[in-house]
Amino acid sequence: MWAFMGFDTLRWRDLGRIARASRAVLGRFAFSRRGNIATIFALSLVPMAVAAGAGVDIARSMVVRTRLSEALDAAALAVGSTTGLSQADATALAQKYFNANYTVDPAFGTPSAVSVSLGTDTATVSTNVPMPTTWIGVVGIKTVNVTSSSTVVWGQTKLWVSLALDNTGSMSETDKTGTSKMSALKTATHQLLTTLQSAASNPGDVKVAIVPFSKDVNLGTTYKNSSWIDWTDWESAPANGTPGSDVGPGSPCPYSTWSNGYSCQTTPTNGSSSTGTIPSSGTYSGYICPTVDNGNANSGRSGRYYNGCYNSTAHSSSQNGSCNGYGCSCPSGSSNCHCSGSFSRSCTWTTTVTTYTHSWVVNSHSTWGGCIMDRTQDYDTLNTTPTNTSTDFPAENAQSCVPSKLGTLSYDWTSLSNQVDAMTAGGNTNQTIGLAWAWQALTDGNPLNAGTLPSETKQVIIILSDGLNTQNRWTSTQSSIDTREGDVCTNAKQAGIIVYAVYVDLNGTSGNSAALQSCATDDDHYFDLTTSGAIVTAFNTIAEQITNLRVSR
Repeated sequence: MWAFMGFDTLRWRDLGRIARASRAVLGRFAFSRRGNIATIFALSLVPMAVAAGAGVDIARSMVVRTRLSEALDAAALAVGSTTGLSQADATALAQKYFNANYTVDPAFGTPSAVSVSLGTDTATVSTNVPMPTTWIGVVGIKTVNVTSSSTVVWGQTKLWVSLALDNTGSMSETDKTGTSKMSALKTATHQLLTTLQSAASNPGDVKVAIVPFSKDVNLGTTYKNSSWIDWTDWESAPANGTPGSDVGPGSPCPYSTWSNGYSCQTTPTNGSSSTGTIPSSGTYSGYICPTVDNGNANSGRSGRYYNGCYNSTAHSSSQNGSCNGYGCSCPSGSSNCHCSGSFSRSCTWTTTVTTYTHSWVVNSHSTWGGCIMDRTQDYDTLNTTPTNTSTDFPAENAQSCVPSKLGTLSYDWTSLSNQVDAMTAGGNTNQTIGLAWAWQALTDGNPLNAGTLPSETKQVIIILSDGLNTQNRWTSTQSSIDTREGDVCTNAKQAGIIVYAVYVDLNGTSGNSAALQSCATDDDHYFDLTTSGAIVTAFNTIAEQITNLRVSR
């Protein structure tokens, strides 16, 4: 029993020694007729307390062994997934991964250096911790030796893996240990890439695409001339936003964030300074430029920019005026004024009246930041090749546009690693679009042109998200977005895609994500995590399952 738990020093004979001492004292107490009964009773409490307290040290050793096993699994996977290692290199690599993943307080003991045993298709990594005891130290047992080992075996693998990784603002949050979700995600993804790189027998047998997402995905601006980008919404003017004919240079802004969801800004540049007055001089004199939409009038447009401005074209016309009676006179600025009479005056004049017409002036496509929003329904849940505007991918500039760019399938491991390092947190959650583009990354033809799937190659999507859905192209209602997510997951799984879903719910405050759990291939492919550090363990488990690299104790 104790050896199973790694509690090798404390054995039955030690507990027996404690128990026999306890019985002896209690036995003498039971038949004593002397006056020192209180003293004997007090002394008898010592072995009784030690026996009871042994459970505390056993529990401490179980914690240590569990953490040892997790850290050794990560180390063994790293060694097993890296080909051509010498014994010294294997040991150094194992120690590096063990140190990165072992998080037990030093008060529980310092682990010995790891040892590595390499076989033809196995790698075993082991270590031990001399754990200081607490209660049972009073009977001379000062430490117990907690041991653990991990063995991995491997085989040949061909994989296309697409990682849909949540880059929303909440990923910057930290757990009780002070580790942020984004930091843990980067560590876990780097380790996953290392495992996948070495799982390939030949270059290109394993390819990976990284798809960061928030409300949108970011393709980067290199695609701006692609035929499958839909600019219709990007170029469109605000609905019912055409200014009146009396609005021109120097006029008050005709919009308000309360009634329209936006006000006016000084230039067409997204996020330029707000203004209450239409510019009357400079390059943008008379330009009426909407600010970002706050969603008051249309929740689906919350955080989205309008990519253009109304201009103001002046039109002048002459109008005749007249007046009669005492005090009648020509108004200031009028022309051709004629008055007659004294007490009963009569005047006529001509004035020039200026009115404005307005045309929407679209920004250059070079101001597009690279972000794409959901396709038209129901193409938003499919991997259909785009053929027309209804199936194309709509461009968007928005505050919640994820800065990190997605990539196509690749086995350029340095580039993939750089993509991971570039990830930053910001924006709202739309798991549907992350999944849709993760599927596109595994699909031949436009937009990402993955190529023909090689024979005997598994296609895998891994989605990690730390929250519930909050916004897509149309709405901020979670249930509606969850429905879209359910459809894309069903379609991808029916196409033969294996789906892993990882939900990071720090400290268990939000409860289970039904949408992600339903999305996974089955319950064995779903992970509900409550600490940032568990991301590393979950990704290591997934690496074992999708490669033929597996832990075998």
